[in-house]
Amino acid sequence: VQLQASGGGLVQAGGSLRLSCATSGLTFSRYSMAWFRQAPGKEREFVAAIRYNSNTLYEDSVKGRFTISRDNAKNTVFLQMNLLKPEDTAVYYCAGDRQIILSSLKFPSQYDYWGQGTQVTVSS
Repeated sequence: VQLQASGGGLVQAGGSLRLSCATSGLTFSRYSMAWFRQAPGKEREFVAAIRYNSNTLYEDSVKGRFTISRDNAKNTVFLQMNLLKPEDTAVYYCAGDRQIILSSLKFPSQYDYWGQGTQVTVSS
């Protein structure tokens, strides 16, 4: 199983980025997928998740600004990030797992598979 995250970069506050996570080696349509982020000196935190049935869940701080989506034909999950803030600066990781209940989507320990991370830097 491989998860390959891409799309990070440097952007000014108020700008947008679109992250992608291409997967291989798994039955993508049956997996719940998520994005987490980790800033220097901080723990990894939940950003957004999308279940196999396309139900979504967001961290409060990104609601209305970020949108998670999936393309099962391309085995890829996306994170559209708008109105970016300096506090969004972090390494963003995609994660996937097949057996996660709704109440556990926010916990990194529940995911078996992780991508390598992509850096997002938002300047003020």
